[in-house]
Amino acid sequence: MPTRRSFLLAASAAAVAPSLPLQAQRPSASPSSEATLPPAIAALTDRRKEAVPITLEEREHRVERARELLAKNKLEALVICTGSSLLYFTGLRWGQSERFFAWVLPVKGSPFVVCPVFEEGRVRERMEAKPATLPQASVTRVYTWNEDESPYTLLARALKDTGLSTGKIGVEERTQFAFADGIAHASPSFTAVSGTPVTASCRAVKSSAELALMRLANDNTLKVYEAAWKSLEPGMTNRHVSDLISLAYNRTGFPGFASCQVAEYSALPHGSLQPQIIREGQIILLDDGCTVEGYQSDISRSFVLGKATDKQKQVFDIVHKAQSAALAAGKAGAPCHAVDDAARKVITDAGYGPDYKHFTHRLGHGIGMDGHEWPYLVRGNNTALEPGMTFSDEPGIYIVGEFGIRLEDDWVVTLGGGEMFTPQSPSLEAPFAKA
Repeated sequence: MPTRRSFLLAASAAAVAPSLPLQAQRPSASPSSEATLPPAIAALTDRRKEAVPITLEEREHRVERARELLAKNKLEALVICTGSSLLYFTGLRWGQSERFFAWVLPVKGSPFVVCPVFEEGRVRERMEAKPATLPQASVTRVYTWNEDESPYTLLARALKDTGLSTGKIGVEERTQFAFADGIAHASPSFTAVSGTPVTASCRAVKSSAELALMRLANDNTLKVYEAAWKSLEPGMTNRHVSDLISLAYNRTGFPGFASCQVAEYSALPHGSLQPQIIREGQIILLDDGCTVEGYQSDISRSFVLGKATDKQKQVFDIVHKAQSAALAAGKAGAPCHAVDDAARKVITDAGYGPDYKHFTHRLGHGIGMDGHEWPYLVRGNNTALEPGMTFSDEPGIYIVGEFGIRLEDDWVVTLGGGEMFTPQSPSLEAPFAKA
């Protein structure tokens, strides 16, 4: 599934350096060896030992919770093909292709897998792997189909083998259309509906093990950003900065990426393909994060090299106050929209409204195994916040043709209110200074 992160990574690679003047190309040449790494990047160390993987026992609990939600929503089974939901419930990593593959959880009875016949060996290898990740692996049946057979007919037969002959089948929301359509027409006695009430409800509230991985991902991203900031020099290109950050993540053992937008391009929330050169006194906006055992971080930092202007400082202070107001509104029991409302009021009252005029996007999104997932902090969303839900908090003010400033940190809802995984950025000129 393409994501904002993968899109920006591809876009960065497509930004060709020769379109810059020769003078700008020299300082933007990406480091190619350990010897060329800036000291702050070279000082980063491998942190993989800090990550504690999700246990089989926790996945067993997830499966039982999913069954409770299937019953509550009057669904007979949940079908998951690939992606983060498959990894969440089973620990299986399976690439998406044109061939139908699915893990299916009936409301009662054992889970089963439907896969091409030539993939059975690979499936069983993963089912028998140590340490074990697949819940109820010993009772999971594998149904296989040949290239000239319909996997959807096989799915319907497998459901009947578990005692299901009619009812609603929940399909994971990111299932590609060809598969969802095939499931919908598998049998006239089954109806395909959204499985989101099950998957999103399971995934929205994080366990202590999940929160530990997210804290590590966020801490790692902030340290990588700080190392990159210490390594920046006027004359570098934004592509060089992104390359430095990727190298920094590689040193920590957790893959990641960051887009870098400069000056007027920072007013575009998801950036531009145009090559850009860093100069003193211009806004530099970094955005994105890394992955730790499948869990994401998403952090934005806005800053300048050298001295910021009074206007830049004023806008930064407004965004900073908006981020704080959003966090204060993030109390268990409050509706999701209240968090967006709180930040938007600060920005509007400061003269950068109304509505989406300069704060052009929602306040935040759920985050976990996907960079963006349910629920969302946006006007009109009455979903109640629950302890353990995790979100981004990312207000911004974007002045087209001048600059944009966004501050983004991830946070968790607790009984006492919102709690950030990382400290807020204190200023444009010292974005990583300790309070």
